[in-house]
Amino acid sequence: VQLQASGGGLVQPGGYLRLSCAASGFTFDNYAIGWFRQAPGKEREAVSCIESYYNGTFYADSVKGRFTISRDNAKSTAWLQMNSLKPGDTATYYCAAGRLYSVSPDQYDYWGQGTQVTVSS
Repeated sequence: VQLQASGGGLVQPGGYLRLSCAASGFTFDNYAIGWFRQAPGKEREAVSCIESYYNGTFYADSVKGRFTISRDNAKSTAWLQMNSLKPGDTATYYCAAGRLYSVSPDQYDYWGQGTQVTVSS
């Protein structure tokens, strides 16, 4: 089982990044995908989640209107498009896969290695 997160980097405020999460080793279609982030000294928080089949989505209030989650089950890949980035978005971003659609990290079975997003001028 592997989740490979990529696409992070250094971007100026107002910029954008697109994170990718490539999955292998399990039936991607059957799993909800969550993007979580963790900043130094803070707890891991749910940023956005997407259901396995019906594509229902969740967004944290802090990213609504700026971030968009999507998935392609045929490619076993999910994405997080992040626009209008703010310094407060700086964190390590993780993708995760879970049988239950949830905002709780505890409900996710598989985790990627994390990709660093830094928003700074």
